[in-house]
Amino acid sequence: MTLPLTRTAHARATLVLGLPLIGSHLAQMLLHVTDMVMLGWYSVTALAAAVIATSTFFVIFILGAGFAQAVMPMVASAIGRGDDVQVRRDTRMGLWLSIAFGVLAYPLFWWSEPLLLTLGQKPEVAALGQEFLRIAGLGMIPALLVMVLKSYLAALERTQVVLWVTLAAVGVNIAVGWALIFGNWGAPEMGVRGAALASVTVQVLTAVALAIYAGWLPELRRFRLFQRFWRPDWHALRQVFKLGMPIGLTSLAEGGMFEASAIMMGWVGTVQLAAHGIALQAAALTFMVHLGLSNATTVRTALASGAGDAVAVRRGGRVAIGLSMMFAVVVVILFLTFPEAIISVFLDRAKPEAAQILAFGTSLLAVAALFQVADSLQVMALGLLRGVKDTRVPMLIAALSYWGIGIPASYLLAFKAGYGGVGLWLGLVIGLSVAAGLLMTRFWMKAPRVV
Repeated sequence: MTLPLTRTAHARATLVLGLPLIGSHLAQMLLHVTDMVMLGWYSVTALAAAVIATSTFFVIFILGAGFAQAVMPMVASAIGRGDDVQVRRDTRMGLWLSIAFGVLAYPLFWWSEPLLLTLGQKPEVAALGQEFLRIAGLGMIPALLVMVLKSYLAALERTQVVLWVTLAAVGVNIAVGWALIFGNWGAPEMGVRGAALASVTVQVLTAVALAIYAGWLPELRRFRLFQRFWRPDWHALRQVFKLGMPIGLTSLAEGGMFEASAIMMGWVGTVQLAAHGIALQAAALTFMVHLGLSNATTVRTALASGAGDAVAVRRGGRVAIGLSMMFAVVVVILFLTFPEAIISVFLDRAKPEAAQILAFGTSLLAVAALFQVADSLQVMALGLLRGVKDTRVPMLIAALSYWGIGIPASYLLAFKAGYGGVGLWLGLVIGLSVAAGLLMTRFWMKAPRVV
């Protein structure tokens, strides 16, 4: 990959790398959106249970995914140095750590009902949530392996295959979910269990497809990714762990904030929790664009930093942030202009609770428009910082911003100030805004100086 100096060239190169990643992230989100849509048509209780269960799954998943995200800048840096052996070592140990994490995490899914009850969820929601997680938890290992392989391929500029495999997975998920959730085409009616089984099926098939591509594509065979896979490489494992664990904890701090918001929304009511899940899915879909740009920026920043090109690091960072901000403005306009149309996609308007969910969800989307800018800035800053291998201090900033400020603000505004669910989301805005400001300041302090 070349590192052009002009802003236009930086923008073009970032988009060439980032657009397929954006598409794959959007397709990945569609896997979950389609589940929410089908379960929303199935029953409100099933939807509420899936909201809390998938939130729990992803809080754990994003911690383990830190190792996969560490692989991206490490492989990009090794490629910049021409070190093919280190590419294999780092990626392989990322796969090892992902497998180990998935095994250790599964007991949390099997015994999740007591946890959900302790967190204040209604008994019927907690019971259905555990049914979902006992099946969906089996997909943790393949889901993490997919993340490692995506990071490996992205660092090698093989993002097109990631997009097409993920798009194919959406089609499989819709077909399997439609059959198993509702009992169509002669399949048993399984409700939330059907949605979980569809997800596991998709994760396994995706992992297999990407592994075949990564291992046997002629252009990539020189890396010998799976040769003597069973042999440990303790130095590389420590390096991936050292960089990846702070990334995972940073993501956990943010994901945990949204999980805590789902739990507190459950205290408000089941209808409000269902609306929260719908509005959050809409916001998360748009966030995938910023995440794709952030991933592309991580790769390009790692290459530039490894090459000692301070101009490319700083100018590329400014261009990537500008691209992200442009999209954020578009989303703000959409959320404020068409909230009912967006919420209605997830609902059967004939259901008795639909009017309440629509009204409350519309209010939440208005607040979601407020945190578009802050959310995009914080994820772009994280991508830039990972490109220069700075992960420990960002982890502390995230913990302070999300848990020291965001969650307390949500609780106070929702339950003490009397603003309910809307106040809860305003607290999220505060936490994200603080994180964005501190992380951006951190990057411009850490970025190499132009001599």
